[in-house]
Amino acid sequence: MGGAQTADLPPVPTENAAVGVRPLALLDSLEAGPLKEKLSQCVGQEMKVSDWSIGHRGAPLEFPEHSRESYIAAARQGAGVIECDVAFTKDRELVCRHAQCDLATTTDILTRPELASKCSDPFTPADAANGVEATATCCTSDLTLAEFMTLNAKMDSSDKTATTAEAFQGGNPTWRSTLYSPGTVMSHKDYIQLIKGLGRKFTPELKTPEVEMPYEGDYSQEAYAAQMIEDYKEAGVPASDVYPQSFLLDDVKYWIENYPEFGQQAVYLDDRYETLEGFDPMKPETFQPTMQELAESGVKIVAPPLWMLVTAGENGAIVPSPYADEAKAAGLDIITWSLERSGPLAGGGGWYYQSISDVVDSDGDMLRLLDTLANDTGVIGVFSDWPATTTFFANCLGLGMAE
Repeated sequence: MGGAQTADLPPVPTENAAVGVRPLALLDSLEAGPLKEKLSQCVGQEMKVSDWSIGHRGAPLEFPEHSRESYIAAARQGAGVIECDVAFTKDRELVCRHAQCDLATTTDILTRPELASKCSDPFTPADAANGVEATATCCTSDLTLAEFMTLNAKMDSSDKTATTAEAFQGGNPTWRSTLYSPGTVMSHKDYIQLIKGLGRKFTPELKTPEVEMPYEGDYSQEAYAAQMIEDYKEAGVPASDVYPQSFLLDDVKYWIENYPEFGQQAVYLDDRYETLEGFDPMKPETFQPTMQELAESGVKIVAPPLWMLVTAGENGAIVPSPYADEAKAAGLDIITWSLERSGPLAGGGGWYYQSISDVVDSDGDMLRLLDTLANDTGVIGVFSDWPATTTFFANCLGLGMAE
């Protein structure tokens, strides 16, 4: 269960980045015009690490998310900031998982009988005749840290038509790869040591618990939020290298009040599209609290999904949304998520591109979206499932580069 120490770090350049062919393939499919001409001038130039490029769960387009291998891939692709979603185990240790109860779809737990038996809701096969889908719920809090660390990470997927636990492991989207599976799961402390050794910055997200809090009666939300920050202090990581995140505004306010040095870069992940009835990013009158009220409460960074920041303009343009305009007017910095998370843009791009689905028709349009986010919206960082793309773009425009 040993963490990644400097002595066993893989070869990852501290300053340079290897972006590979994907950004160039996107550029090839971009429509002719000034943006394509500008980006084409960057082809072949040396690429540097950029803090504008954020590894969303590492590089999970091809590597199992929140695995050691995924983090290393993100670092090699030039992500200056790399994410660990933080959940807690049965013995209250912190680990990197996108959700507290996603182990059935992101690890091999269901094929490990001694651990599968500990799942909150064990595997139930599909019953096609009665229209019943296969299900399983396995949580980090079902396992001790020692048990969790024996798991293998896999691409996040499931086959809901499965009649066996082995078959349930399938269902990977055709546009993601299983070539680099399985992966090595990570504790939060191991993640800190790895990312520190690679010379990158951190963006841990305190995942909203899926068990009743206080957990077992005495592990409160505040204790959980404090524990995450204390791990960085114990490791000697400066607050300036950490961007703690949460969808819960109370968590962000807790850090601002109790860990003000870390609270300066605390990120409010905005999911009011789900939690606030009537919320519409195109209608500022529906924002509660308002952007100004968020700023007055001490929040300095908001992070909505991509689609909330943009809308379709005239002649097929991608333009900033009223949400983006209001955030900027209130003096808030903006980070957004997550590029390359959903399917090909030829079909509209899925959930992340819903506000511009009518004006995108190829993956090259991701570069048009980045152009709007950088130049018109002024975001300070973009999460991507393949950070080579955001690294390439950031280098071309000189975004987030070390001084």
